[in-house]
Amino acid sequence: MPELPEVEALAAYLRDRAVGHRVQRLEVAAISALKTYDPPPSAIAGKEIVGAGRHGKFLDISFGSDQPSEGDVHLVVHLSRAGWLHYRDAFPNANPLKPAGKGPIAVRVRLDDGSGFDLTEAGTQKRLAAYLVTDPALVPGIAKLGPDPLTADEATFAAAVRGKRGQIKGVLKDQAVLAGIGNAYSDEILHAAKLSPFAMSDRLTDAQMTTLYETTQTVLNDAVGRSVGQKAAELKGEKRSGMKVHARTGLPCPVCGDTVREVSFADSSLQYCPTCQTGGKPLADRRLSRLVR
Repeated sequence: MPELPEVEALAAYLRDRAVGHRVQRLEVAAISALKTYDPPPSAIAGKEIVGAGRHGKFLDISFGSDQPSEGDVHLVVHLSRAGWLHYRDAFPNANPLKPAGKGPIAVRVRLDDGSGFDLTEAGTQKRLAAYLVTDPALVPGIAKLGPDPLTADEATFAAAVRGKRGQIKGVLKDQAVLAGIGNAYSDEILHAAKLSPFAMSDRLTDAQMTTLYETTQTVLNDAVGRSVGQKAAELKGEKRSGMKVHARTGLPCPVCGDTVREVSFADSSLQYCPTCQTGGKPLADRRLSRLVR
C-alpha cells in the first residue's frame, strides 16, 4: 500500500510533469471507484492542473478555473492496498475508455499534450477511491485524519499517540491518530526506535516517546528523500530497497544480525527484530499458535 512517502513522491512527480497542462477529459472505467457525482467528471474538462499535494495517504490533484468565482476542483484519490498511478507520455488511442471496471484501469486523465495518467488497481478487491470535490475536507477520510507526522511538533505527536490506548503498532497505523503511516513504515519506525510492536501506547516513558517522535521524523524524511524525484514506476522498488525489517522475514537484521521475525494476523503481518526490539524474545505468532492447538 502506498504510504506517506510514496504519495508525497507521486504528488511531487505530478507537480513537475502535469502542473500547467489542461485536462482534455477525465474518463471513469470503474464506476465504483468514483465516490462522488457532483461535480461530474466533465466539470474538469478544459481546466488547468494547478497543484498536487497530499493529506496523509490521500493524493490531492487540484484543477483551476478561468473564472475566479468558480474556485478550484480537486481530484482526491486513496490508492488503497493495490492501487497506483501510472503516468503516460502518450496513450495508445484517443477513444474514450468503456465503463466496465473489470480491468486494472479505474480512472484516466488525458491532458492537452497527449500525455496523462491512469489510476489503476490490481486484484479483484476494488478499493481504490476517487473523489471529485470543491474542497478536500468534504472527503470523509480526510475529515477524520490525525496530525501529519512530518509537520507535528513533539507535543502534538505525543498527545496523539497517548490519546489512543493500544499496542503501538496499531496506534501508529491508525489514520485518526497520525496521518500517513501504514504497515510498512510502522515496522521500520518501531525497529529504529527499538520498541516492541506490542508496547502499549499510553505506557511509553517520556524518553521512549521522544525517541519514537525523532525516529518517525527520520524514517519518513529519509523515505521521502529517496522517493521524491523518482518516476512513478520506480517508487515501489525504491520503497522495498530501503526497508530494514518490513517484508524481510528470515533475513538478518542489518543492525544486529539477528533473524527478522514475523507475527501474522488474518489479513496482515508485522516484522521485527527480537534483539533490537524485544530483548531477544520472539513474539508469539497468533496464527501459528492456533494451528498448534
